[in-house]
Amino acid sequence: MTIYDVLSLIGGLCLFLFGMNVMGSSLERRAGDSLRTILEKLTTNKFLGFLTGLAVTGVIQSSSATTVMVVGFVNSGLLTLGQAINVIMGANVGTTVTSWILSLSGIDSGNFLIQMMKPSNFSPILALVGIIYFMFFKDDKKKDTGMILLGFATLMFGMDTMSAAVAGLKDVPAFRQLFVMFENPILGVLVGALLTAVIQSSSASVGILQALSSTGQISFAAAIPIIMGQNIGTCATAIISSVGTTKNAKRAAFVHLLFNILGTTACLILFALVDWLFAPAILGESTNELGIAVCHTIFNIISTSLLLPMSGLLEKIVCRLVPDAKEPEKVSELDELLLSTPPVALQRCQSVAFDMADCSREALLSSLSALTDYTPELSKRICEKESLADHYEDILGTYLVKLSAQKISTADSAEAATLLKAIGDFERISDHSVNLVESAEELNRKGLVFSDRAKQELSVLTDAVREIVDLSFSAFTSNNLEAARQVEPLEQVIDDLKEQMRTRHILRLQQGSCSIETGFIWSDLLTNLERTSDHCSNIAGCIIDLHHRNLNTHQALHSARNNSASFDALYRSYSQKYQLN
Repeated sequence: MTIYDVLSLIGGLCLFLFGMNVMGSSLERRAGDSLRTILEKLTTNKFLGFLTGLAVTGVIQSSSATTVMVVGFVNSGLLTLGQAINVIMGANVGTTVTSWILSLSGIDSGNFLIQMMKPSNFSPILALVGIIYFMFFKDDKKKDTGMILLGFATLMFGMDTMSAAVAGLKDVPAFRQLFVMFENPILGVLVGALLTAVIQSSSASVGILQALSSTGQISFAAAIPIIMGQNIGTCATAIISSVGTTKNAKRAAFVHLLFNILGTTACLILFALVDWLFAPAILGESTNELGIAVCHTIFNIISTSLLLPMSGLLEKIVCRLVPDAKEPEKVSELDELLLSTPPVALQRCQSVAFDMADCSREALLSSLSALTDYTPELSKRICEKESLADHYEDILGTYLVKLSAQKISTADSAEAATLLKAIGDFERISDHSVNLVESAEELNRKGLVFSDRAKQELSVLTDAVREIVDLSFSAFTSNNLEAARQVEPLEQVIDDLKEQMRTRHILRLQQGSCSIETGFIWSDLLTNLERTSDHCSNIAGCIIDLHHRNLNTHQALHSARNNSASFDALYRSYSQKYQLN
């Protein structure tokens, strides 16, 4: 083996790892909506959880990525530890898909159709289709499809380059002796674990082993322990990702490690017993790409079959190994581990944003109640809600900026931008809630009261504000376009009410039926109520934007006003409903 072969081997390995990374990340983006759907349907059913892990890993071609996702879900409270264990076991079987695809490179036949099944023969066609999709289509999903095909072609080109580079080793006795050493099961397991821990992908390390097996110098006796060790080495990624997470997330990572250690131990004992009692001749024979894929699959199926019924016991063991903290832990609302899966991270952002919207809505409605029925307890609760809304805005804003920096689809980017806009408006609504309750507190503290006419007018305005808050909340949390379109006409009516009430108040001041001191509070109330409706209008505009793929909220609201048929009818209806006597 010359220096040029070594350089070719390094180059092939780099292309192989790069292609696998590109294909995996593109598959993950392309299957984003499917991943959401699959994960939403998770239950405590062991078999369903197992199938979920298998399916997700089969799609994104990486058990490490699936396990890191699962650790993130547990850390965010999206999955229980019990659910996570079943998914992790499924991921271990799902990762064998890659080795089967790579094993196709060993096909050898004179038949044209069979030859075309070899990845080295059909991958150039996939690369051609991929580059066309990537360069000439603007749709993100088509571009991702192109990247999947290009990633696969690159991966296979790297695999072929590695195989060609090591082909000369079949005549090197020292290489054969090296793998004879690995027939020591313990040494084989250690080598497999170390290699996989370094490159952090069992699929990639199995692929490297398959490339080396093309020399004909690797026996089944050497390959099987290495394959077992590779499953232990892949746990390194999940263990690293669990640093700084909750106890349950750490337990999920340790379950992955424990599962693979126990599975490897059981299979290693079985392998040693078979070798000792029967000494099957096949163990001394040379393996190839297909043989590696078969061994990889059989090992994972045996491990899962043994341990899936014991998932409850595994959960108890890791709970002992990673005991509960003395103080109760706070589940991470937005875990940065989820950023590796942008569609799921965005889904989590939506869930937290809905919590924030509900918090702001409750604060606003409570503050409207405080105007007529003030209590210190109510004031305290409103202030607590406002502080919580501030917290939500802080964590969501920071997280969404980080999410937007990831490679995400245009649709997901638009949704992230919509959430960023909306959370600012919900935070301001909670601020106005505090301003309103402070005005109510001042009235109560100073013993001030509005005139009967002023109370009646304020009741009309607060009823309109309640409705616009409910409409905007419904539009946001249910993605309700119809509710969003009703907001702007009502906001215009609230603007009109504010001006009418301000004018009427000036007349009452001139007539002496209202004091200057209550007048200041009245002005503050009108301002805060009108600005609340403005923020509701902005939120509705965001929903309209999202439906029309347009990020210009002002343009959306302008278009809504100019849609005379529906806008004018709604405006007249609301004007009649909320008119001052």
